[in-house]
Amino acid sequence: MCGIAGIVSAASGDEIDAEVIHRMCQAIVHRGPDDEGLFVKQGTGLGMRRLSIIDLSGGHQPVFNEDRSVWIVFNGEIYNFPDLREDLVKRGHHFSTHTDTEVIVHLYEEMGADCVSKLRGMFAFALYDERRRKLLLARDRLGKKPLHYALQGQRLLFGSEIKAILAVAPELATVDNRALLQYMYFGYVPDPLTAFTTIQKLPPGHLLEFEDGNIDVRQYWNLPQYGTHPPRSEEECLEEMEHRLAEAVRIRLISDVPLGALLSGGTDSSTVVALMARASSKPVKTFAIGFRDEDFNEAHYARIVAQKFGTDHHELIVEPNVLETVETLTRSVEEPFGDSSMLPTYFVSCMARKHVTVALSGDGGDEIFAGYDRYRIHLRRNAFERVPNWARRLYKSKVYPRLPGDVRKRKFSYNVALPWRERYVDGISFVPSFEREMPLLSDEFRAVLHEGNPQDVMYRYFEQAPAKDPVSQMLYVDTKTYMVADILTKVDRMSMAASLEVRVPILDHVFVEWATGLPADWKIRGGKQKYILRKLAERVGVPREVLYRPKQGFAMPLAHWMKHELKELIMTVLLDPRTLQRGYFESRAVRQLLDEHFHGSRDHSGRIWRLLMFELWHRNYVERIRAAEEQAGSYTFTRTSGTLR
Repeated sequence: MCGIAGIVSAASGDEIDAEVIHRMCQAIVHRGPDDEGLFVKQGTGLGMRRLSIIDLSGGHQPVFNEDRSVWIVFNGEIYNFPDLREDLVKRGHHFSTHTDTEVIVHLYEEMGADCVSKLRGMFAFALYDERRRKLLLARDRLGKKPLHYALQGQRLLFGSEIKAILAVAPELATVDNRALLQYMYFGYVPDPLTAFTTIQKLPPGHLLEFEDGNIDVRQYWNLPQYGTHPPRSEEECLEEMEHRLAEAVRIRLISDVPLGALLSGGTDSSTVVALMARASSKPVKTFAIGFRDEDFNEAHYARIVAQKFGTDHHELIVEPNVLETVETLTRSVEEPFGDSSMLPTYFVSCMARKHVTVALSGDGGDEIFAGYDRYRIHLRRNAFERVPNWARRLYKSKVYPRLPGDVRKRKFSYNVALPWRERYVDGISFVPSFEREMPLLSDEFRAVLHEGNPQDVMYRYFEQAPAKDPVSQMLYVDTKTYMVADILTKVDRMSMAASLEVRVPILDHVFVEWATGLPADWKIRGGKQKYILRKLAERVGVPREVLYRPKQGFAMPLAHWMKHELKELIMTVLLDPRTLQRGYFESRAVRQLLDEHFHGSRDHSGRIWRLLMFELWHRNYVERIRAAEEQAGSYTFTRTSGTLR
């Protein structure tokens, strides 16, 4: 596991300074504390930070082909590299290392950019072909590893994290208000936008070719058609599913360093641990955290699973310094990020890193097997599809605006008056429901809506979904948006902050392609979410008391912390004139939000957390860049519109 960065210039005579590439790598040293590798030649500089996992002594990057005309820096793991290597040796290729990285170089010689189609794993890489003066960037199919890029004149800059680019080009820190509005809607910034106008994310399943100063981005993989192969029986389905997921787990146990599992006590991670225990000759090391508040403590479920499978279990009841942790994480997160479960993810990653370098997790099960409550809720609300369109319009325009704000089910009644796709997107959007009650956005920030509705990104994925039934369409949308930009981003950033590699077997693309083909009623049946995955978990021995209980997710006592440890920070930061004068939000609405929450009339924990993360990102990340620029005497920090500051 590594962090990669670099610059490639299309301008003749443009020389890249090795010190510049070194500075890019230093910005992401947490991703790879073991080693740094640089290669600079003729207007091209590639760099990497390495977390040593495989071929500890011989895996130094960049890696080259035999005549050093093709160079690569690579972040990730290719699990089928032994088979690929064997085939390439038969074709006459000579290897100088035992790494998976070198396989990509020789595979590129055989197939060009199409080499990505042969790779099974998680990856982001940059490969430079000196003969063609061409750079190839590629990102894995489901977005487990990040990759960002920016075009500056005739130079293309890239990095695993945005901070690698801004470390040498702080003038690119032009904040994109469209992206910030998407954050306010969803709690994250969906691909390909970033919080900065000129910096883009390479979307999952895409590659980028940079040649003669031109960028060509194209998709090489997408989820296949949903619901194409209904099993003949449940037994047949479970047998094949067990075989496929067991293989996905087994190939992820390849490592030259200590390896374990993050165990939340939920269905997904418990199933992964069960299959790990079967494939391992020694007890699996498992890691779980809990909180003193029993409403948010899943540690006892993790303990049940650990005892069942005889793991070497490590458990920590977290009593964090919340203020210090929030400050630390918002200094490292490059975009505003509203998922509060980043805190427990960070805590468990730090604990695991004391014992192992690699850990498997159960992420992805909810998006692949319909684990979120919203899928079940949506199916239950399908009855409202029978309401005529004229009645929906009449209710929204005439009845709803006249309802007092404190009427029960007011928000619900508006939501069910929408067509089903709009109903779903409205349900996962933060801003619209609050704006209907009290305008939160300033007129200036709301004007960004004229450039496009943030919800359009969801509707585009609905239109593109290779699925006919609503559940499968929702799964596709969430896999492309929430899973990539929230779940996997959280796991990558928090685990890398602790220098821990996390592998995700449920998101093995071969397994995902098979699971996508299952009809929706194998995923949610009789109101039961993750139907067939729970059946598999039972089959491999996960105790029923773990499987059939209310879903908590990676929960944390956020509401409690907000009323105690975080209250002073929240009130001080969100009511600070410095915050209110930025021009994003109506100060009256912010005050009402806080007043309702802290007087107990309504629970606005999620909304307040997003606002807090938004402002702390500005202070701890954006303003730090501005201060560095000012100190250097070349302050050029700007915004894309208006006078928002």
